Amino acid sequence: MPATPGGDRPTAAPFVPLTADLRALAGAAAGCRGCHLHEAATQTVFGEGGAGARVVLVGEQPGDQEDRRGAPFVGPAGRLLDTVLAEAGIDRSQAYVTNAVKHFKFTVSGKRRIHASPDAAEVAACKPWLVAELRLLAPEVVVLLGATAGKAVFGPSFRVTKSRGLLLPWPPTDEPEEGRYGGFALATIHPSAVLRADDREAAQAGLVADLKVAAGALA
Repeated sequence: MPATPGGDRPTAAPFVPLTADLRALAGAAAGCRGCHLHEAATQTVFGEGGAGARVVLVGEQPGDQEDRRGAPFVGPAGRLLDTVLAEAGIDRSQAYVTNAVKHFKFTVSGKRRIHASPDAAEVAACKPWLVAELRLLAPEVVVLLGATAGKAVFGPSFRVTKSRGLLLPWPPTDEPEEGRYGGFALATIHPSAVLRADDREAAQAGLVADLKVAAGALA
């Protein structure tokens, strides 16, 4: 398993090419062996959207349907995301969707594959892909959907509950100069959290309200 020089932490860094082309980046990601998650997953699920996307939406990881189909946000959470983006006034054609982790992590129960949240080491291992995507896209707004996305970008101490719905300076002030590729970041809940909520209507309204803040920044 590839590791950082002088260390034993898994990382995708050796697989990330120096390129100015999203298609080439996605092609390289298909062969990533930066951590063990590729062993059980069907395939790498890379980001999707145009190179001119003004907003990037970052989720946690692909789910079962995404893993089988090889595209992000194509399951129930993805369909809900399309709905709330439209309600918030964000043009889906101007958005790029991706995940902090590019392989599906799961446990098996009978014939079902059950989602398992990636741990901090797995998120860190996959971060070079997200960094490369954001550098190429240079979006105006980065929307972080859920805790894993927030921590992948701002570090393990980040809490969505404390920063939800706020426009945060992007990149963080301690980001190295070569990492400067956007204007604002906004954290909110993942669409899957809406699907699990006891009061789905209220949860969905809250997600739409957060996305309207992002839409305002784009305007």
